[in-house]
Amino acid sequence: MTASSGDGTPVLLVGVDFGLPHFDADLEELGLLAQTAGMKPVARLTCKRKAPDAALFIGSGKADEIRTLAQMHGAAEVLFDQSLSPAQQRNLERHLELPVNDRTLLILEIFAQRARSHEGKLQVELARLQYLSTRLVRRWSHLERQTGGIGARGGPGEKQIELDRRMIGDAVKRTRERLVKVKRQRTTQRRQRERRDTFNISLVGYTNAGKSTLFNALVKARAYAADQLFATLDTTTRQLYLGDAGRSVSLSDTVGFIRDLPHGLVDAFQATLQEAIDADLLLHVVDASNPGFPEQMAQVQKVLNEIGAADIPQILVFNKLDSLQAEQRPSLLEDQYDVDGHAFPRLFVSARSGEGLDALRHALSLRVLAAQKCMTPDAAIELPGAAP
Repeated sequence: MTASSGDGTPVLLVGVDFGLPHFDADLEELGLLAQTAGMKPVARLTCKRKAPDAALFIGSGKADEIRTLAQMHGAAEVLFDQSLSPAQQRNLERHLELPVNDRTLLILEIFAQRARSHEGKLQVELARLQYLSTRLVRRWSHLERQTGGIGARGGPGEKQIELDRRMIGDAVKRTRERLVKVKRQRTTQRRQRERRDTFNISLVGYTNAGKSTLFNALVKARAYAADQLFATLDTTTRQLYLGDAGRSVSLSDTVGFIRDLPHGLVDAFQATLQEAIDADLLLHVVDASNPGFPEQMAQVQKVLNEIGAADIPQILVFNKLDSLQAEQRPSLLEDQYDVDGHAFPRLFVSARSGEGLDALRHALSLRVLAAQKCMTPDAAIELPGAAP
């Protein structure tokens, strides 16, 4: 149990260890998410359970402890690192007498704050509506009333909760229809690139791995990049000229992935992630300075599987080389790395200092030349240190 500082609404962070391998004992990522959303983590509490409590998720004794801790540190809200059911959320709010939210809503709120493009805003709105449709039993007492009358306000005796569900359902339908139009526009743009015989490369990776910084370094763009989670939500595409290949390729920077990404967001962001699905090559950017990078890589691979992009060729780009201590630096900056029994080419780079970027451009050139000659990628690229 620790206290921390920051700016914004004071919140208490809670994590429950159910014995899963990715449990964040320090609640570091939840704290970063809270700060990204403009909140101020003032205290943290973790506990162990074999299974969630059906009513309160954590049990009444631990709930009493949370209430005392929240009062002690002046917390105005409680954030859970795991997803809560609507009933658990409602019961906790009644017990704690404080607003209670979970990791899912926190991610949705950040996406709502950061979306800039018309498409991004539509996708976030759809995900939020889908989430709210399951939360109508929360703390709104008006949902227990019945509404008489006719027309848009509902039929005689129609409960307010039924009316709200219908209104949300209509909003979901309208948002889906608008997204379909946006997807058609993206499909038209992709077909135009295909007619121009464009080689498409997409940057993917865990949030805050440095994708946007690498994107800017490669194409000399000014895409927003910051040391925070979900700095970039909307896909940005630029042309990258590769001198060794004598041609340009299309490079796209996509939204970052994260552990327990809400399924509604995976579905809603299908159009944005389509850039990754349709890519000829994925640059999987990894934060080499983060000791938890294997788990982060596993989460990225999981989402790639979910969106149908797992079979697209990948090059692993271990970024933030400049953040490694001298004794942590690899002896070889280009080798191979095993992921689930498959060896991927790996390059160590620093998008910030520029170290290793020439080698990355050369590797990309070899891939493009291989595609032009209808060669297999593995036959066209032999990196120093790679297995024969």
